Amino acid sequence: MSVAARSLAVLSLIGSVLVGAGPAVADNKIGGGAQTPAPSGETSGGVDGSTLNSQVGVIVYDRSKNGAGSSVGPVASATTWTPPACWYAPKYSPDQLKAHLEPIWAAESTGYEWDAQQRDRYVEGHPYTDFNKDKADDGYWWDSYVNKDFPPGWDKCKEPYFWVDRDDPPPADIQNAVTPRILGELAYNEIRVPTTKVNLAPADTTKVNLATWAWLDGAEFKPVSVTASIPVLGISATTTAEPVSLKIDPGTADAVTYPASGVCRISGGGIGEPYAKGKAERTPPCGVKYLRSSGDGSYQLRATVTWEIHWTGSDGDGGPLPDGTFGAPQDVVVQEIQAVNR
Repeated sequence: MSVAARSLAVLSLIGSVLVGAGPAVADNKIGGGAQTPAPSGETSGGVDGSTLNSQVGVIVYDRSKNGAGSSVGPVASATTWTPPACWYAPKYSPDQLKAHLEPIWAAESTGYEWDAQQRDRYVEGHPYTDFNKDKADDGYWWDSYVNKDFPPGWDKCKEPYFWVDRDDPPPADIQNAVTPRILGELAYNEIRVPTTKVNLAPADTTKVNLATWAWLDGAEFKPVSVTASIPVLGISATTTAEPVSLKIDPGTADAVTYPASGVCRISGGGIGEPYAKGKAERTPPCGVKYLRSSGDGSYQLRATVTWEIHWTGSDGDGGPLPDGTFGAPQDVVVQEIQAVNR
């Protein structure tokens, strides 16, 4: 095969992998194109004979119970674990796979040897015959999908198209073939949680050696969840994130935190305790005390919330996923206490 032909073959294969990519959107066309689902997270569609119509979602995300608003953001895994960068799911009916491959073979861009191997596999019975058209009502051709952010490992799903009967599980030896667990892990990517700008007293500007109270309102601080499903397979998983603690980083070593670890646990639906008149002499259950002025600038206090995350699948399986964190900085001006000499 010539260098040019090999290059075209590689591009063709990459295009085949990327055509169904979509980590943060629902892929609503078997065999290509990614579409954002309706804001409600609902989709429609169905199966017409052996052909999947263009409205059915390969993976559909219901975000109706997710965090909403301009201040929300994605959680980041507190460990080195990350959701799958690529996975396998239904993509083609027999007619659709034929329509996808035959023009590639006709163009001879991938070379005679490659084309012959492909025809032998999908047409001539080793192991498939005529793209499995005789089983058109019984299952689907599966292929890889890719997280469009292209994280490390996005190019690891290299299995050729394979057939799965409608009521059968995918082959056990194919890693990341979609299951409820995989859906639960992919839904992790879709979790959005509220900002962690904490209430401070004194607000924005405090004094050296003065205890500053910090808290988060429980009314806005509640569990969120996302459900991922594949309608044509009848499987789904719901991934839920629940806030458990707030860690305060004062933005300088010249400070002490309350408690000393800087980690404030959730209690009564909120974190910390709102300041009120009469509490000035008390030690805040959650807060910070600065030991040095910020001068003409400010310190960048960072409040990071830890979220416990777990998933539940339509098959009854489920369990924990790594904790997620989400933090935001805020400016705190620290002034010296002015003494008046008489």
